[in-house]
Amino acid sequence: MPADPTTLARPEVVLVAWAAGLALVSGSVALARLVGPGFTWLVGSVALVIGIVGVFDEEPWWARVGMVLLVLGLVWARNRQLSGMLQLFAGLALVIQSSTGSGWAPALSATFALGGVTGEMALGHWYLVDPRLPRSVLKLLAGVGVGGLIADAVVLGIAGLPAGGATVAYWVLMATSALLMAGVFGSLRYPAYAGVMAATGLSYLAVLTTLGGMFLGRALVAGIGPFVT
Repeated sequence: MPADPTTLARPEVVLVAWAAGLALVSGSVALARLVGPGFTWLVGSVALVIGIVGVFDEEPWWARVGMVLLVLGLVWARNRQLSGMLQLFAGLALVIQSSTGSGWAPALSATFALGGVTGEMALGHWYLVDPRLPRSVLKLLAGVGVGGLIADAVVLGIAGLPAGGATVAYWVLMATSALLMAGVFGSLRYPAYAGVMAATGLSYLAVLTTLGGMFLGRALVAGIGPFVT
């Protein structure tokens, strides 16, 4: 945890971790050659837009490295091997950038939670186009998301969530996210097209509740925000 807990609640810390998770997912999918370069262009571009806030941090060196690597990964998206490696290194650089503001444990838990949940949602759209694709990767991403959610709740719990109604709301958001991702697992067991469609819809909701939990939990630990007394 950072020496100054208020840095934990800075929005750019969570956003850079989110961008790191997306870059890691996009890079891994590119290396696996699971789908075409369209996924890289979409997810890599979203990671670029979200993570750009890190460039304006007080010590932005790692964010700038990550942004450059992401741009290069997009330029060479048709070269799956090169693009995948560039995006993986971009993700690592962005994790380091996020950790400078929040510490390693919150940065990693946010990266895995947001990367897994959002990556599952994004990749699910490609499965809707081609239902013949193996569902194992979607299940893996959902598992990563659930693991990240649990890890983040443990990290913030140890860091010192205060008592009160806002903390109850935080636990509700995190539990809802985990239940939604559990629903993703259940939906993917259904062999028909509707199974992937339901899983993708559930992950949409999980992205919203996960983001809400991430921002609220960090604000509570830092002792800032309108819900903190």
